Parts: sequence; structure tokens; C-alpha cells
Amino acid sequence: MTGNNILGIIYSNKYDECLSEITGLRTMGSVPFAGRYRLIDFALSSMVNSGVEKVGVITKENYQSLMDHLGTGKPWDLSRKTEGMFILPPFAYAGNTGSYTNRVEMLRGVLGFISRSNEEYVLFSDCNTVMNLDIGELMDFHSDNKADISVVYQHGALPQLDNTMALDLELDGRVRQIALSPNVEGDVDYSMNMILMKRSLLLRLVNESISLNHESFERDIMQNNVKKLRIFGFKVKGFARTIDSLVSYFKISMELLHPENCAQLFRPDHPIYTKVRDDMPAIYGLGSTVKNCLVADGCIIDGEVENSILFRGVRVEKGAVVKNSILMQGSFVASGSSLNYTIADKSVAITPNKTLSGAENYPVFVGKEIVI
Repeated sequence: MTGNNILGIIYSNKYDECLSEITGLRTMGSVPFAGRYRLIDFALSSMVNSGVEKVGVITKENYQSLMDHLGTGKPWDLSRKTEGMFILPPFAYAGNTGSYTNRVEMLRGVLGFISRSNEEYVLFSDCNTVMNLDIGELMDFHSDNKADISVVYQHGALPQLDNTMALDLELDGRVRQIALSPNVEGDVDYSMNMILMKRSLLLRLVNESISLNHESFERDIMQNNVKKLRIFGFKVKGFARTIDSLVSYFKISMELLHPENCAQLFRPDHPIYTKVRDDMPAIYGLGSTVKNCLVADGCIIDGEVENSILFRGVRVEKGAVVKNSILMQGSFVASGSSLNYTIADKSVAITPNKTLSGAENYPVFVGKEIVI
């Protein structure tokens, strides 16, 4: 089943605080990832690859870089006369200044947009998940099980986020119980916050929550309706991860240096689209050494780089050593400097003969445009 009867809704700012080092000047959706992408690209590409033609992006603050990245939506074929991409900035209403604090407030702020849409279904997604989902399979699963709500889930360690939904599933996939951020050891089935339901059902549930002054989508809409509604869990296939901290951002990024993970996420038949930027190919100087790296266009490497991710336009001078690190767009590492387990934001400059060294569980972070 195709997704042209689905309205996509993406929360661009949800969980900004869990990655505060990088989201200080941007939204979670515009956080750079994997050399040339932004985190919103994965949810957005999953939707358009499955035929979703109308997507609303809910924003709250610091969304200038997000708007610059999304533009008119042309890279995702969402620049259209009808439908297409809609940026949904904060909307003030009685009792709210426009600064959302929870999902119910966010949905109330865009209720007019959802009500005016004609699609039968609504699909929500956060931006802190990295996966390439076939939404057509999700839609077929939803229909086959006559589900009221379908929740995309993964089996693994529970992300350390507020109100993460841990799912207790029956053999047929129906959710019998939802626990919110339980204190558990070991792996569990947890929601990746991609949720599908009928638009009419969503409008009813949100309006009920507003009338009862409820604030939590997870507790008041999902958990409280487990016995009343047919809620099913759809397990995502392939590489799927949830970012809940700077450490998890670093580890998930590094996992893409394994070819099998990269192949599962970046599928030729299900591509991940991003903003197009034409640049020259990467240049590797005489005597340079590059091992097990993701290197984007426009990089100039004259030094030694190993087990690292280099975004567009990074320059590593001769005599510089970069290992186990992530260097974002336009970063510069001068001769004689050494980086290990380091994350450098955009346009960082490391001057000659400097050494930065962190650890796998504690990478050093250098903020945007800082010179060391």
C-alpha cells in the first residue's frame, strides 16, 4: 500500500536537550550526521520514498538552520503547487505563549493544519532516530491487523529519554501494556516514536486531552488507551538507532564505519535525500593516509585520518593526525595537531601543534566556529 493517503508530521525540536552540545544553535532535525546529511533527512526520506506527498514539520526555536536546509523541499520532491512541505512554527493560543513543552501542546498548535488536511492517516516521527523505514510495509501491517494505532519499535537498550515507551507485546504484535521510562536492565522493546493512526482518531484523542487538560501524549493518549484501542507494534528492520546523548550520537555515527550497517541504512532502492551541494571530489595529497573513513565531497586531506567521519570541506594538513573523530563541515586541522575521540562542530579550526583526546564514552566536543 502506498503512502499518498498519509499526512506526515515531523517533530523537529523534540529531545533537543539530550544533545544540547550540538543543538544549542540548531534543532535536533538539523543536526549534521554521517558526513553530508541532517537527522531530519531520514524521517523525511522514509516518508517520500513511500509516497507521502504532504509533510508538516513542527518547529519551536532555533530553526533557521533547519529552514535553510529544507528550503522549499525540492530535494525530497516536496516543492509542489498542491500539498508538499509545510514548516509549522510555534502558534500562540489561549494559555500558551507558543513555546511548546510537550507533544499535546505541539499538536494543539497545529490542529488547524491537521484538520484542513484530507489524508485519511497521520504518521508522526521524531528526528532523533536514524533508520530507513519502508512505510508501505508499516501501512500494510496496520491494515492487516485492523489496528487503531501502530507503533514502530526496536529491541535494545532503553534510550534514556523522558517518557520513552517500553512495549509489552503479545505474540501477534498487539501491545498489552506500555511502561514509561521504566527502570529496567537488559534489552526491551521500545518505541522509536514513529506512530501511525487515522486522522479522525487523532483529532478525537487530542481534543479529549485538551478538554481534560492532559499534557502527556505518551501517558494520557497512548498508555491510557492500551485496553480501549487496538495498538500494535511494528518492528523496524535493518539498522535503526535512537540518539539520546552526545555519547550515543558519537557511537551511532561510528557504527556507520562498518560496511554492513552503512549498506542497511543507505539502500539504493530506498535512498536518503538531502540538500544538494555541488562540490569538487575529495582530494588526497601525496603521502596522506586514510583508513576506514567516511569522507564527503570537498575535503582536502594531506595528513593521516583513521576511523573518522569527515563532512564537506574539511581540511587536514600534512603532519596532522585525526583518529576516531567526527569533523563537521568546514573544519580545519593544522600541521602537528592530533585529534582522537573528538567531535568538532562546523567551521572549527585547530591551530598547529594542538592535541585533543577524549574517550569512546567521553568524546571531546568543540563548538561551532571555535578556534583552538
